[in-house]
Amino acid sequence: MQLKNKVIIITGGGTGIGKAVALKLAAEQAKVVINYSRSEQAAADVVKQITQSGGTAIACKADVSLAQETDTLVRKTVATFGTVDALINNASITAQIPMSDLDAVTDEIWDSLFNVNVKGMFNCIKAVVPHMKKQRSGVIINMGSVAGTTGIGSSIPYAATKSAIHTMTRSLAVALAPNIRVNSIAPGAVDTRWWAGNEAKMHQLAGHLPLQRISTSEDIADAILFQLTQESVTGQILTIDNGQTL
Repeated sequence: MQLKNKVIIITGGGTGIGKAVALKLAAEQAKVVINYSRSEQAAADVVKQITQSGGTAIACKADVSLAQETDTLVRKTVATFGTVDALINNASITAQIPMSDLDAVTDEIWDSLFNVNVKGMFNCIKAVVPHMKKQRSGVIINMGSVAGTTGIGSSIPYAATKSAIHTMTRSLAVALAPNIRVNSIAPGAVDTRWWAGNEAKMHQLAGHLPLQRISTSEDIADAILFQLTQESVTGQILTIDNGQTL
């Protein structure tokens, strides 16, 4: 897929990896929709940065865990730009809980993480697919994690949601072929605000890294652009982890 003039929704697009993706897509002359739930000012700042550089972007609030709000997000996108060509399912939440502390893993934590990380992604996918089917083309990228492969992460529920995302990606790649491609990115440790104040735990979870570096948001954004543009890639979980899982 060529990125120029393509309409691309990025959930959680105001900060971290989402922001990095938005800026890179805008530089390629894509039309970017920055979704946010709580980070309104951050999303507005990204839109301002893009538009001042001559790009095209809007911000749109939606809680992805609520299907009616994701439907509204997609309707606003189509009303503004006429269609939707790609969806970057980046919005996720976590809970910092020691893996051995089972008592701290409450029903509320299970529900909140699955509602956003898994059901939220599916809500967004369900909303964009009719438009992609109508135009017989589209790309969906879901943000996974090496935690979904190794089972080790910020908490057991978080790792379980990411494993579910990997499986859902493969299922959807089959279900939506041949016109819609679906892939996932599985980052290892990434230096984002999630780890602010918990850098020691980030390095502990990462373990020995053969490349001796922690990924940046821009590293992950580059991988997302690869999956957007490579027409032969679908159903793949692309691991970007500096050798963490070797």
